[in-house]
Amino acid sequence: MRRTVAERMKKMKFEDIHIRDPFVLPADGKYYLYGSRCKNSGNFAFGGATGLDVYVSTDLENWSEPHECFSRPADFWSDRDFWAPEVHCWQEKYYMFVSFKAENACRGTQILKSEQGPMGPFLPISEGPVTPRNWECLDGTLYVDKQGKPWMVFCHEWVQIGNGTVCALPLKEDLTAPAGEPIELFHAVDAPWVRDYPSKGNFVTDGPFIYRARNGQLRMIWSSFNEKGAYAQGLACSESGEITGPWTQAEQPIMAADSGHGMLFRDYEEKLYLILHAPNEGPLERPKLFPMRETDEGFERA
Repeated sequence: MRRTVAERMKKMKFEDIHIRDPFVLPADGKYYLYGSRCKNSGNFAFGGATGLDVYVSTDLENWSEPHECFSRPADFWSDRDFWAPEVHCWQEKYYMFVSFKAENACRGTQILKSEQGPMGPFLPISEGPVTPRNWECLDGTLYVDKQGKPWMVFCHEWVQIGNGTVCALPLKEDLTAPAGEPIELFHAVDAPWVRDYPSKGNFVTDGPFIYRARNGQLRMIWSSFNEKGAYAQGLACSESGEITGPWTQAEQPIMAADSGHGMLFRDYEEKLYLILHAPNEGPLERPKLFPMRETDEGFERA
């Protein structure tokens, strides 16, 4: 006997959902939660991978069991490290930005498309990553500029260049390929609070997410490691109000207690939330949700 959606939604709380890099999409009166699978969800964030899941809620507290929304095709180029899925609505279709990795191939963010809504299935729309093929890249996210043009904001990874960067790449209208060259926005060390970790001389940039504040300011949250070696959630603001910057870094992270790779969204009552994973330690990481409020220059917990 098939259970109703309401019955399935009673099954899981955040403490039951073992993912990293959580992302929430409000759509169709519901909330859709995506993230990097971890051990307890039948796979590993670091290593072999076969797919990605979505969880559904109507109240941000009770979640459905996982539904596989991307299944690795038999001939797919990547077989490991399916990281940081984000789903965005663009021109009335749903697109998933995911970072993939394979042996003898650089990590990169590829864009998938669903013809059937946020539940998927999501299928590739290009022959591989949209990010540069000879760069180690991750954590692509969608930004639409004031002219209505799509961009991917992503990280050029510290494992290749030491001092990680956040970059922006203009995309073609159908999101299948770049529409220009990547632009470097800032380095990890531009933020005063960032320290080298996990090894000396290496500075991490992770998880950029773009947010247009109600005062018009363009803000970015992103993650790195602080002086205590804790994964932290930082903030940068664009002085021009556009993606090209220049970007000014906050003196201190907005969340400093071993928690990061976050994103911001508003619920159906217009309340602002930050969701991230905490702690940054397997197998303990879980989604964490924090009510937030905008300030003149950033964010604070509500």
